[in-house]
Amino acid sequence: MLATGVPHDFVTVSWILGGLLIAGALLSGLARRSFLSLTALFVLAGFVLGEGGLELLNFSAHSGFVSELAVVALVVILFRDGLEAEAEMVQRAWRLPVRKLVIAMPLTGAIIAVATHLLTDLDWVESALLGALLSPTDPVLSSSVVTNPRVPRIVRHSLNLESGLNDGLALPFVLVFLAAAGHDNFNIVEFVVRDVGVGFLAGLLFGYAASRALPRPAGLRPGIPSHQRALYALGVAFATYGVTALLQGNGFIAVFVCAMTLGIRRPDIRSSFEHGSAELIEVVKLGVFVVFGSLLTVDGLFGDGWAGPAIVVVTFLIARPVAVWIALAGTRTSTAIKAFMAWFGPKGVATMTFSLFVLAEEIPNGDRIFNLAALAVFVSIIAHGLTDQPGVDWIAARTGPDDDLPERQPDA
Repeated sequence: MLATGVPHDFVTVSWILGGLLIAGALLSGLARRSFLSLTALFVLAGFVLGEGGLELLNFSAHSGFVSELAVVALVVILFRDGLEAEAEMVQRAWRLPVRKLVIAMPLTGAIIAVATHLLTDLDWVESALLGALLSPTDPVLSSSVVTNPRVPRIVRHSLNLESGLNDGLALPFVLVFLAAAGHDNFNIVEFVVRDVGVGFLAGLLFGYAASRALPRPAGLRPGIPSHQRALYALGVAFATYGVTALLQGNGFIAVFVCAMTLGIRRPDIRSSFEHGSAELIEVVKLGVFVVFGSLLTVDGLFGDGWAGPAIVVVTFLIARPVAVWIALAGTRTSTAIKAFMAWFGPKGVATMTFSLFVLAEEIPNGDRIFNLAALAVFVSIIAHGLTDQPGVDWIAARTGPDDDLPERQPDA
């Protein structure tokens, strides 16, 4: 009797998502040995079961569920990335990833924006929004690259740190262009002061207050259990988002800044969250992958004709390589390492989540922007999955012990 009145759609989604979780766990070993990651398998499953396939999953692109899922995913992912940033930044090898974050990521977005404007009838703001969506990287789609010890440690570190921070750093650009695309009278100064300024200050205050409020372990006195620290951190993340939104600030920026502040001041919380929230983050990401895949259709992906594939080619073969080469100029980084890091800039979780958020905002041409970004993610799943292991073999054959040392200093 308890099931009486439960919407049929919810029942369908429940057994499908539950089945995918079970299948993902059972197939995890096989996925590691194949060219497709579990991320790719879930996106493909969503595509087969969604609008472009069997139509068992029928999510409305502009429904509250899609937008709320995107919000939850962004809060969790940005908070995790912010907490992990300090653990990486304290290491000696920080110059390469910082150069890629400060120079390569914006330059990648700019090149994609120019190409999009030239190849489609999207205006400059809409083209810039697509560039911002496709600027973050995500080595989850090429996991061997960042875990295989045959890849030089400096390369693994650089790609890991870049992917960990670029979600939060790309977010302000996405939000600015999204706000500008949806409003003819958009005021950049007001946006920076209200959304970015309030969000940044709120993040600092929440992070500092949260770091002080949780007691630290002292002597032999037992401290708060690790799993409760993880729940505390998760509560801080959502409270920061909610209160900042009530203050008319940007909750996503606040969450990222709060996490960085908390991670710097309380490494014990960072460690607890890393171990205690892994399953939750995987479930949230699963939801994003499946919903993202279910919204894809062949007609939508190729709605802009040859312009879509052309933008994908520019993204992976021109924008990312040119940006990385410029960013790493003068670092004495070998040509092989530059080429390797230029290619392995796959598009994944951040691009998917930002795209769902854009789609839910119902801006002009939002569907087209979503589909162009989705095509890049789809191609990335296949292309980077296929070249993952061959890429490891290629870089291992062209590097030696010197490339595993901390970063070489720039030329004097």
